[in-house]
Amino acid sequence: MRTRATAWTPAPETVADTDPAGRAVEAAAALDGRRTVVLTGAGVSTPSGIPDYRSPDATPRNPMTIDQFRGSPDFRRHYWARNHLGWRHMDAATPNAAHLAITDLQHAGIVTGVITQNVDMLHLKAGTRPVLDLHGSYGRVVCLDCGVRISRHRLAERLEDANPGFADRVRGAGAIEVAPDADAVLHDTADFVMVDCASCGGVLKPDIVYFGETVPAEVTAHAYEMVDDAEAMLVAGSSLTVMSGLRFVRRAADAGKPVVIVNRGGTRGDRLATVKVDHRCEIVIPLILNETRTGNPHSTLESTLL
Repeated sequence: MRTRATAWTPAPETVADTDPAGRAVEAAAALDGRRTVVLTGAGVSTPSGIPDYRSPDATPRNPMTIDQFRGSPDFRRHYWARNHLGWRHMDAATPNAAHLAITDLQHAGIVTGVITQNVDMLHLKAGTRPVLDLHGSYGRVVCLDCGVRISRHRLAERLEDANPGFADRVRGAGAIEVAPDADAVLHDTADFVMVDCASCGGVLKPDIVYFGETVPAEVTAHAYEMVDDAEAMLVAGSSLTVMSGLRFVRRAADAGKPVVIVNRGGTRGDRLATVKVDHRCEIVIPLILNETRTGNPHSTLESTLL
């Protein structure tokens, strides 16, 4: 089934946990001895300086929809002008303690792979493999007409040639506020020059699933396979307010697999969770990793590290 990444409903409010270390012990126990697939959202990457849409202190924003992007050259120009600045911020971001702990859990034989709703490539930078980019990647650009894909770095060179000095002029006007999905907050973009596909002259779009767009069927199928192959699920930094992530939690829960959720604030999957920890991923996930190393000496997880 193909699912649209449509507008979300607010997640329920919860009270932040005051004992993240104690909750990490519970989370590690729920995952004990089980091959675990990880589903991640924006809350994993906010400590790396990448903003999100839905955390308790996120700035309210209206993300561009696929209909807007397809239907209006002005919207596309506005997007590409913002992206021409914002993608550099995302490209420069580095993995934080949560990404690195997930990689270490994989090296320990606990994590089998990551399904991420993020487009920031930080799991790949952290060394995790395999990583399934559920919503695409900021590092690729696709032509909507011929389907050819190129790297964002290559497109940056073409945009720079078409808009000499644009980035310097904007930076010179003051600080740039970076928004989610590799764009920046700009208002006057009328003089920005777009470029077309070098192969066919068609419309170029970031290889990212926009709001209102469908996740490719083959990507969804692969994600289900990763969930089915695992024995437990760890959700990190996702409020699960869109079905594109929640459906995998439901799949795991329906199969009787333990589900651990680590997220600031409530999620739509809380009632399905074996353990829910309302706290920061960059604090709790390293604690889970540490518990697998120093917890119960008879733990199956502990034995994989010896």
